[in-house]
Parts: sequence; structure tokens; C-alpha cells
Amino acid sequence: MVLILKRIRYLGLLFPIMVMAQSVPTGQSLVLESYIREGLANNLGLRQESLEINRVTESLNQAKSLFYPRVAFNPTYSVAAGGRRLEFPVGDLLNPAYKTLNQLIGADRFPTNIENVNQLLAPNNFHDTKVSINYAIFNTDIQYNYLIQKQLLSAQHARKRVVENELRYNIATAYYQYLQTLDAIRIFENSRNVLNALARLNEKLISNNVATKEVITSARYEISKVDQQLAVAQKNRESARAYFNFLLNRDLKSSVDIDSSLTKILPESKENLADLQQTALRGRQELSQLAGSLDAARTAVKLNEANAKIPNVYVGANTGFQGFGYTFQNQAYVVAQVGLQWDLFRGYEKRSKIQQAKIQTDALQTRLTEVQRQIQLQVLQAYYDLDAANESLAATQTGMINADQTFRVIDSKYRNGQSLLIEFLRYQNDRLTAEIQHSLARMDVLVKRAALDRAVAVSQ
Repeated sequence: MVLILKRIRYLGLLFPIMVMAQSVPTGQSLVLESYIREGLANNLGLRQESLEINRVTESLNQAKSLFYPRVAFNPTYSVAAGGRRLEFPVGDLLNPAYKTLNQLIGADRFPTNIENVNQLLAPNNFHDTKVSINYAIFNTDIQYNYLIQKQLLSAQHARKRVVENELRYNIATAYYQYLQTLDAIRIFENSRNVLNALARLNEKLISNNVATKEVITSARYEISKVDQQLAVAQKNRESARAYFNFLLNRDLKSSVDIDSSLTKILPESKENLADLQQTALRGRQELSQLAGSLDAARTAVKLNEANAKIPNVYVGANTGFQGFGYTFQNQAYVVAQVGLQWDLFRGYEKRSKIQQAKIQTDALQTRLTEVQRQIQLQVLQAYYDLDAANESLAATQTGMINADQTFRVIDSKYRNGQSLLIEFLRYQNDRLTAEIQHSLARMDVLVKRAALDRAVAVSQ
């Protein structure tokens, strides 16, 4: 009768916990969410993505700058010695003729002292101090390159959100793994306390000549096995904590706050699979990233087609001073230009570039379709993994209750001398195994829920 009352009391304590665990909806852990925000702010991998966005942004700024005029100050000064010369006997040719003309008209109207030309081709003491202005009135390369950089920037932003989604999942699973190591330590410590109590009981039995010495050595042997398992669990705790802190870019030995309510929340997948797949196709940033790259590839096709059909038009001007010696007197000049560039034939190079860009577009379109199918498969697998994890949790919970009830019966019998030590140790080990399996199954449900949220692109 006493044993029956103990069972009823135990079930009365356990039943509310079971009901709470199954009825509490999937909630948002404030502790975990705080850690996720910290990880998103400090994670080194995410910082690299932010730097990559900054790099692409600067590329966009560079493409935008090509729409503005280019102004440059270009002074040059030349000093030359030796080299080729320009020699022309202009004096020898004109001086005799001019002298004859002067004699015929009786007046010195024509010069007769013209010197021959003997000038270096390389100018000496010559400067060209000017300001150059160039402006592209119409240039397809500039226009389409700006659009391509803008689309690549959009793809890079989507890439960062992909990393954020993955980081959320990694932080959540690392946190769950850390909680599981703490739960394992608790279970092993409770088991060791039970075995220590058994050892003390056996010492009393030996002192009262009710049992022989092997009962105490057997108990101590079981304690040593649990101590070994406890040491492994403590090692796993430190490793899990270090990895969690690594994701948050903190000191690896920093303490981690515990949200014990997570161990009482058993999330279930009550959503419709088809709805989850459609949500994933709308929200997964991998698709946005590929869509941005696909837009850039399509723009590249337009760029190459425009290059093959449309000329580029530009205007320019040079103004400044030019001459021998820096006198700046009678050396000012202005030159204005209007130019057109149109490649009429380049050995079918442009046709090949157009085809190459179209092939790249088709490859990205195929990749986009493939990723859509992969996402649907990933959601399906995560959905059924969560269902299987929930079923496994229910089974291990039933097994843990049965193992605990059986052990309590054997414990009572052993204390009353109605059971053997080997039976006590067997059912104690069964209860320990059932508790460990239940702890693993409980954390596996949380991990599988996080995996489904990642697949659907839902914030943790």
C-alpha cells in the first residue's frame, strides 16, 4: 500500500510537468534572442560580409562617378639636347632673290638677311601648361555598368542576410547543445548521489553482517563509472561553451546565462508543409541573391548588344599656355573637340561577348530553378525531422517514466532485503540511460525546430 501511494504521488508530481511541456507553445527565449542579437553585432564572419558590402558600394560609387565630367591639370616642360634636326636653306634660297628685287625697284623693301632653318625636332625649354575637360555625352558602357554594380550590391545585401540566417541557427543550436551538457551533468550527479547512498547502505549492511563485502565494492565500481561519464560531460560542457562564445566573438571562457524554460518547451510543427514551402520560396535570401546576379547578367547582355550597335559620343576641351619659356605672353590657346567612337568590325568579338553573356544568364536561371527545388526539399526534410523528433521525445518520456517507476520498486525491495544488488544496479543504469535519452531527445526537438525555421527563413 505504501509503495502504491508513492507511485501515485510521483505521478501526481510528474503529470503537471508533462502537461505543461506539451501544452506550452513554442516561445521566444529572451535570453537566447539577446545572444542572437549580440552574435549578429559581433560575429567576425558577419563583419566580413559587411565589409564586402562596403567594397561593392564603393564600386557603385566609382561607376556613378563616370557620369560626371573629368577635369585634369596637365602641365609639362621639355628640355632637349641633340637628336634629329630640321635643316632647310631658306636663307640661301630667298636672300639672293630679294636682293635682286631690291635692285630692280631701287628700294630695300625685301629682307636680305634671312637665316637658314636649323631646328631641333625635340623642343628645348618648351612648356605646355593646360587644363583638360572630358565629358561623355552618351556612353553605353557607363550606363549599363552602373546598373550592373547596383544589382550586384542588391545581391550582396541578400548574401549578408543569408549569413545572418545561418548564424541565427548556429547560435541557437550551440546554445541548445550547451544546455544539454548541463542537463547531462545534472543527471550524472543525481545518479552518483543515488550510488553514494547505496554505498552507505551497503556499508551498514556489512557492519550488521547482513551482506558481504562485494556489495560495497560493486557500488564503488558503479560510482567510478559514473564519475568517468561525468568527467566527459564536463569536458563537453566546456567545449560547448567555448564554441558558443566563439560564435558571439567573446572570450571563450565567458559565462553563459541559462534559460531553464527552454527545457520545458516542446515545439511541434503544426504548420502545413505546402505553406511552409511557399513561405520559404518567398523569404529565402539565397533566391534574392541569385535574382540580383541574374539581373546583372541580363544587363550585361544589354551592354554587349548596345556596344555592337550604338556609338559613344563625347566632348572635350583643352585650354592653357604653350610655348618656349614660361613667359605666358602670346602663349594662351583653347582647343574644343567633339568625338564619336564606333567599332564597325572587330573580328566578331562583340558577337561572341553577347553569346557569352547569354550563356551566363541561362546558367544563373538554371541555378535559380535548382535552388528553388533544393529549398523545397530542405523544408520537407526539416518538417519531417521535427515530426520524428517529437515522436522520439514522446517515446523517451514514456520510457523514462517507466524506468523510474521500476527503479523505485527495486529500490524499495532492495532496502527490505527482497531484491539482489545486481537487479538494483541494472535498473539504476536503465533509469540513467532513459534520462540521458530523454534529455537528448528534448534538445533534439529544439534543434530540429531551429533547422525548420532556418529552412523557412523564419527569425529564431
